Amino acid sequence: MVHSQFERNEQLAPSQIEVLVKASKLDESVQALMLYIDQFQTAHPTIIPMKTSEQLIMVKAADIIMADVQQGQLLVYTTAQLIQCKEPLSHLRQRLANPDFVQVSKHALLNLNHLLSLSDSFSGNMTAVLTSQVKTEVSRKYVKALMKSLEI
Repeated sequence: MVHSQFERNEQLAPSQIEVLVKASKLDESVQALMLYIDQFQTAHPTIIPMKTSEQLIMVKAADIIMADVQQGQLLVYTTAQLIQCKEPLSHLRQRLANPDFVQVSKHALLNLNHLLSLSDSFSGNMTAVLTSQVKTEVSRKYVKALMKSLEI
């Protein structure tokens, strides 16, 4: 159960807010709440520059369906095109800085807004079907985090 309470502190500047989270222990739900608070009002970039071998492409973050590393290349599937670049997946995830983008395997990141369905696959993995019939495997290790992002 979460309970909130307001306490006036006139020693704080008008634009300053201080949040204290109290709980019996620091567990996953407390950490998630603290992360949510930390990211509150954080601006998520709407345009992500993608550098290919030939050009710099400006991509709307909302149009990114999935990013997948294959043979050392980062493949970024968008609603309009497939973009190949050399950027590490972890770097793209940091640049996106958006909770809608969830890592689903060591090599793939998907946009929850483009997720159409999930189905059981072999050995505890799942298959994600996304916009434009893009598919990826959700590895066992990441299924729990994905379900949590989906609030299931």
